[in-house]
Amino acid sequence: MSRPYATDEQYERWYIGECCRCGRRRNKAGSWPDGHVCRTCFDRALRVRGTCPGCGQERVLPGRRPGDGAAICPGCAGFSQSFACARCGFEGKLHGGRLCTRCAFAGRLASLLDDGTGRIRPELAPLADALLAMDNPLSGLTWLYPRQGSSGSADDLLRRLGRGEIQLTHEAFNGLQPWRAASHLRDLLMACGVLPAVDKQLCAFERWLGIHIAAVTDSGHAQVVRRFATWEVLPRLRSRAEKNPLSTGARGYAVGQVLRATEFLQWLSGRGLTLPGCRQVDIDAWHAGSSENHRNAVRPFLQWCIANKMTGRFRLPPAVTGHSAPMPDRERTEHLGRVLASYALPLRTRAAAAIVLLYAQPASRIVRLTVDDVTCENGEVFLRLGDPPSPVPGPVAGILLSWIGSRTNMRTATNPNSAWLFPGRRAGQPMRPDYLARLLNEIGIPTAAGRTSAIRQHVLEMPAPVVADALSYSQGTTARLAAQAGGTFSRYAPGDHKRQTAGEGDS
Repeated sequence: MSRPYATDEQYERWYIGECCRCGRRRNKAGSWPDGHVCRTCFDRALRVRGTCPGCGQERVLPGRRPGDGAAICPGCAGFSQSFACARCGFEGKLHGGRLCTRCAFAGRLASLLDDGTGRIRPELAPLADALLAMDNPLSGLTWLYPRQGSSGSADDLLRRLGRGEIQLTHEAFNGLQPWRAASHLRDLLMACGVLPAVDKQLCAFERWLGIHIAAVTDSGHAQVVRRFATWEVLPRLRSRAEKNPLSTGARGYAVGQVLRATEFLQWLSGRGLTLPGCRQVDIDAWHAGSSENHRNAVRPFLQWCIANKMTGRFRLPPAVTGHSAPMPDRERTEHLGRVLASYALPLRTRAAAAIVLLYAQPASRIVRLTVDDVTCENGEVFLRLGDPPSPVPGPVAGILLSWIGSRTNMRTATNPNSAWLFPGRRAGQPMRPDYLARLLNEIGIPTAAGRTSAIRQHVLEMPAPVVADALSYSQGTTARLAAQAGGTFSRYAPGDHKRQTAGEGDS
């Protein structure tokens, strides 16, 4: 590499050396009493804090005591440099202006969110407070570095927010690019109350819908798709979001409906047809040449067209629902035993796998659990999935309680005080169910087959209505599964079965 200030030999001699901590030849980040240190060891040492065994003070401990190698403070180690922040005095890694990470982050935020008066835009003060309150300010400072200054980067979006170039509305955020950076910032603004809270999946669908409709080249098709999405798909999503948070599966199904509607219109156009000219033979031809998934997804669009008299009346084939084949119960038990005994597996994955294999819960429901759903009464642990809460066996209880005490994604502004049992990386949001399912699949546990096996075993051992109430399944689903599995409780009547004492019925 050509360097105007040094030859390769000079660069090697001046800037490269063997690290006294890890022994690797790396760029010198500092010269300490025990020798040169590389950047990795430099940063790692300055993250060590505690009581210095030499002087008894609570300080940063980057030094090493001769003899036993114990971590000691800079004073006891004989450092010539100071690691104290020039603004607040906190010891640690220093950035520009000899500022600690938190002060450097605060200064950067104040600069980005400046409304032109030298102060943070008043509406964005809650956002600044939430970001500065995070336990790990380095993650916030790192968030601002990638693509610094380029259009759509985190610092660019924050700067435009501070200047008022981006309106504080959900509609304004729908059109921002790149959408992942804009979506993350919108989640932060909702979490701190700057933007009104709306369902995350609903926001994602509305953003996607605008992009999709803009990409439809036929203006007539675009108008029909917009009407279908606006008056049929979106109202259903909003209605569901008012009752419970939407899952990624619900958003994916809505996206599939719009995509299949667009494809159907393009297919008609390719045959020289329009919606009013569509006949039963055309519907049959579409269904004959489409997959089962596509046939089910286009069904709501065709029903909507019939109801709005955009086409004639058709006879649509019945919708077909596929079901995952359950794994043998012996295999499920073996998976559960492996999860309980494999301490090398991540605690998060073990906790989620146990809930799937024991309580037949889908990933979309597991990620909506909170720490308040795990309760302790009289020394026994319960998991509230329905009514009544389900008892948790001792080994599984230990895993759940250990996970609650060491949950990840809790040290940033995203989820500082999250109640989610499985916190996600987005502000106020739990982990994505598809990501959780992927974690379980990576350790060899198929979520669909595992929970199907578990629920079948439950309805074989208990009355279907009892299973439905305890695990939040519908009565019809558990009754159907019990009949398929050959359960012996098919005549069990749901309701309160408490025995009446003598005289209670006489009144």
